[in-house]
Amino acid sequence: MTSKTTGTHGAVLTDPAPEREGRPIVELRGAGKAYGNVRALHGVDLAVHPGRVTCVLGDNGAGKSTLIKIISGLHQHTEGDFLVDGEPVRFGTPRDALARGIATVYQDLATIPLMPVWRNFFLGSEMTKGPWPVRRLDIARMKRTADEELRNMGIVLDDLEQPIGTLSGGQRQCVAIARAVYFGARVLILDEPTAALGVKQSGVVLKYIAAARERGLGVIFITHNPHHAYLVGDHFSVLRLGTLELSAARADITLEELTNHMAGGAELAALKHELAQVGGVDVAALPKEPEAPAAGVPDQAGDTPASDAPASDTAAPAEGKA
Repeated sequence: MTSKTTGTHGAVLTDPAPEREGRPIVELRGAGKAYGNVRALHGVDLAVHPGRVTCVLGDNGAGKSTLIKIISGLHQHTEGDFLVDGEPVRFGTPRDALARGIATVYQDLATIPLMPVWRNFFLGSEMTKGPWPVRRLDIARMKRTADEELRNMGIVLDDLEQPIGTLSGGQRQCVAIARAVYFGARVLILDEPTAALGVKQSGVVLKYIAAARERGLGVIFITHNPHHAYLVGDHFSVLRLGTLELSAARADITLEELTNHMAGGAELAALKHELAQVGGVDVAALPKEPEAPAAGVPDQAGDTPASDAPASDTAAPAEGKA
């Protein structure tokens, strides 16, 4: 892993702490967040390594949005530890997280539909030229740089002048990913990037997630779709009611087992028992619940994951799209 990254406006910057082999860029140890008397997140362990995709799955209200807000610097954790490059941190704003190479691509993508692609690429960080106080936008350089960076990610657009709103949902996601990579991201958080996309466009986004991994980024892929996660994921963490229900490496879990955890295997077993008491339902024909992976399976960092015991019955606050 190289110790240099592409920083603001493509400048090559030396990382404050070069990634060492086996050491995560971002790590949570027993992290949690409480809003008054309500615990939205509790006891979460997560490790994000360079060149790996860490998938975080969970139903609505599982705590995914709270997790994103902690890592991206929007909220501060109230318990546990949050480490970047092995050093404890407590970000005050998202700019603090971005300065450490943690970029977040939200579902709304933070783009302006009527502006050209190249302008959205540099939105808020425009290149300028000329002496102060008569500096002006360096449009030619921004167009050239945007085209080069998009092509480096395998994204070829015929016209960078077209409004970004005319692109497909998958293409807009890819532009947002390329933008984050260009501005120095070492950890890329993707908030439900395939949630509103069809099969073909989801495939396009998944391809560029894999491309970001190949470029050495640590990717946190937030999703509720276990099939999408299993296509590109290296490690899987399943949240339920604000706690970590499952933490397993790809080699230690099958898609069927991951789907069962994501869908709530225990709850489905109880539902099957209830359906057995309803006339007209052939319970014997329903699929059997797959066995859960053995407890104590090492995760990607070599530690023992949290147990698969049922989560606390303390309800997490509503988190919108999480």
